[in-house]
Amino acid sequence: MTHTDGRRPIVVGVDPDPQKRMALAWAADEADRHGLPLLLVHAQGVPTPGYRPQGGHPSWESWKDELHAAGDATLKEAVAFVEARNPRLEASALLAEGQPAYVLAEQARGAAQVVVGSWHLSAARERFGSAAVALPLVAHADCPVVVVPEPEHTTQEPPYYVVGVDGSPHSAAAVDFAFEEASLRGAVVRALYVWRPPLLGAYDEYAALQECRRMLSEIVAGRGAARPEVELHHEVVKGHPVQVLTEAAEHALGLVVGTRGLGGFSGMVLGSVSQGVLFHARCPVVAVPHRHAE
Repeated sequence: MTHTDGRRPIVVGVDPDPQKRMALAWAADEADRHGLPLLLVHAQGVPTPGYRPQGGHPSWESWKDELHAAGDATLKEAVAFVEARNPRLEASALLAEGQPAYVLAEQARGAAQVVVGSWHLSAARERFGSAAVALPLVAHADCPVVVVPEPEHTTQEPPYYVVGVDGSPHSAAAVDFAFEEASLRGAVVRALYVWRPPLLGAYDEYAALQECRRMLSEIVAGRGAARPEVELHHEVVKGHPVQVLTEAAEHALGLVVGTRGLGGFSGMVLGSVSQGVLFHARCPVVAVPHRHAE
């Protein structure tokens, strides 16, 4: 939903739990920083197996009315929260029917960013909780998706962003996003090319690392020249990409990755590294699609 003045809003998914407000706070601050409107979206899906409405066994219509009233109350509380936090913010709300991931993916079509929350549970429960929204949303959204963890993580001074680079167009779009955000926040960019030695076969490690350094320098050079106000650190690190990136970003403002890199198979819509950092990172993760940069 693009505004009449051409501004694309930041869209945030609103959790019904009033204790889970980190994503809402992040989105409100980001919209205020960019001078963009904020659209708060609450999606009503099918009732959960344990759902028991008041009054026994109401009709389908009364069940929908009850759910609608609860959704309205959730959105009113959320709007009051962001208006108190950022009084100048232009905020609106949308109550929609459908699965949250697909409702938010539809709203992403005209959005600058989509922001959702995540809380780390056991691996099994996470797949049916916040990740059930984040993973399909990241895979299909047309704009950057920000996954903000609960509870709030601790950041480090000076503030910094970590961005994963692998030479693909997806990681180039991620680097562009990292530089833009770092410029707005007065933060440092730490660009990492993570090289993982092959499990089988002979290889020339020195030559491989030199090629990684060449690609990394090539992809960050132009961006650094265009944003001289942003302090840049870049390095090639040997190891598992998910482990290296999540550890490097433990106290970062955010970890920025492409939605799929060179390591993905042609039929995959979401790369294994993108999925891995969504499960393991303790800071906000920003997944940037290649088409965002086009």
